[in-house]
Amino acid sequence: MDFTPDPKTEHLREQLLEFMDSHVYPAEPVFHEQAAAAENRWDRPPIMAELTREARRRGLWNLFLPDPRYGPGLSHAQYAPLAEITGRSPLIAPEALNCAAPDTGNMELLAIAATEQQRQDWLQPLLDGRIRSAFCMTEPEVASSDATNISTRIVPDGDGFTITGRKWWSTGALAPQCELLIVMGVTDPDAPAHRRQSIVLVPRDTPGVEVLRGLDVFGFDDGAHGGHAEIVFDGARIPAENLLGERGGGFALAQARLGPGRIHHCMRLIGMAERALELMCDRANRRVAFGKPLADQGVVRHWIAESRVRIEQLRLLTLKAAWMMDTVGAKAARTEISAIKIAAPGTAEWIIDKAVQVHGGAGVSQDLPLAMLWAQARYLRLADGPDEVHRDAVARRELAAR
Repeated sequence: MDFTPDPKTEHLREQLLEFMDSHVYPAEPVFHEQAAAAENRWDRPPIMAELTREARRRGLWNLFLPDPRYGPGLSHAQYAPLAEITGRSPLIAPEALNCAAPDTGNMELLAIAATEQQRQDWLQPLLDGRIRSAFCMTEPEVASSDATNISTRIVPDGDGFTITGRKWWSTGALAPQCELLIVMGVTDPDAPAHRRQSIVLVPRDTPGVEVLRGLDVFGFDDGAHGGHAEIVFDGARIPAENLLGERGGGFALAQARLGPGRIHHCMRLIGMAERALELMCDRANRRVAFGKPLADQGVVRHWIAESRVRIEQLRLLTLKAAWMMDTVGAKAARTEISAIKIAAPGTAEWIIDKAVQVHGGAGVSQDLPLAMLWAQARYLRLADGPDEVHRDAVARRELAAR
């Protein structure tokens, strides 16, 4: 495995680093000011339109899709160092490049399974950044870490389907720009466990669809990104052509969607950890306590050294997983994907926590990004499968191999 960036990746990396310095970091305070002053708390701050225009002008657009029909056609290994950079400003940079979840996973899913008409109706507007979307899988009444538990019903009804159920943590669904809900539910309750579910495309303005509320993540509502919605489907009816892929193929499609999404989260978490370490070092060098800089305190030096070691370990493991996805496919890389999904949020959370501690009261305030970064990292220990599920999967494969 050679992880030296090729010329194409290095060019995009240099472009992205300059874009971060010249546009993204200066936009962070503006983003928060505009979000706080917005009439609609779920709307995108106006600064985002400026950033997306500039990103497209620079060719920093849809970098995440390996399919060259929809972007530069980067492999997972090529995308990894770029996604890491965007993780340094996770509220702004990924969306500025049209590389933000859940739209990325939804575009990948549509690219895999959509009909030509579905691609015209939904994939192209998402690729252009003209609309947003949400993925509706998790439910409040069942343990959604086991997707076979899903209880939302998608019942065949004449020349269409009727949907009844309740979803939550549907990220982005409150945004005014959100026009598409990708919904997983049970179409065939008597089929084998992994063939009961299907996925359908539901326009958000469909009668019978009610977006109830936004959910907070450790007090952050992520409002400027469309929040995390709880949604009720009460007899919402859609035409048969809104079925994505084949009936009974929902579980397999969901797994195909979640694999790349997990590795993208991990790539960005490395950037979050790097920024936290950078802030920790700056603070340690500048802040004096008990007559000497914090950098001279043994415990702080230990945290800094340990942070560097953990980041390098995590980056190598993530690059290996990306390389395997490119060379042998996501199925063969399941252990590596689960491993980084276990390691990345916990590593970032630990490093951000130490950066908070070095900053004292400032670390938990809105004056620094650390509180937000910590909430994001802690939340990602649950998103796309909790730590325990991935640990169990890794252990089962290890035991089976012996």
